Amino acid sequence: MSGGNAVHLHYPFTGLWLVQNSPADRVPSHGTTLFASSYAIDFVQVDEQGGSAPVTTRTWLGTEEPTSFFGFGVPILAPCAGTVIAADASMPDHRARRGLASIGYALTQRQRLAHGWQALAGNHVMIQTGAAVVALCHLKQGSLEVGVGDHVALGDLIAACGNSGNSTEPHVHVQAIDRLPVHAAEAVPMLFDGQLPRNGKILEIP
Repeated sequence: MSGGNAVHLHYPFTGLWLVQNSPADRVPSHGTTLFASSYAIDFVQVDEQGGSAPVTTRTWLGTEEPTSFFGFGVPILAPCAGTVIAADASMPDHRARRGLASIGYALTQRQRLAHGWQALAGNHVMIQTGAAVVALCHLKQGSLEVGVGDHVALGDLIAACGNSGNSTEPHVHVQAIDRLPVHAAEAVPMLFDGQLPRNGKILEIP
């Protein structure tokens, strides 16, 4: 699949989700082309006010339990039909960082980068669909409902949203690539239900 041919996906969740780091606003969406991430996109579950968790003093001054976030543990669904070609649920979910702690966390990015894509992705599932491989990342430790070799249908439960890998708060990161291994892959554009949502948009998925 060439870079101009998008893979068509459905949203891998239901409910209210905030769009972040969308390639609709800039490419590369995450500020780097490393690990074929040019068209990657992030989704954070929020409440009707657009918040991802209740605000406390720890929000600004410390770290927070991932369980206090609305998205932690919610079902993540297969955005396409295909075959699971990689999966991992062994990495721990770490504490979330929204305030000053997020600055210190950003300064340790290089350390995680040195350990490769998996250290950034955390727990993940990769689905081969046609000529593309779709990765869903930062999943909850021990939550996988599928394994390598399994065939999944659109909408099948595959895991739960977590805070593993390079993540400041529970969310799901989605990217598509043309092949494995990730370090040798090319990024593939994605469309969700025929569109690409912009940063800051709150989606309501039934």
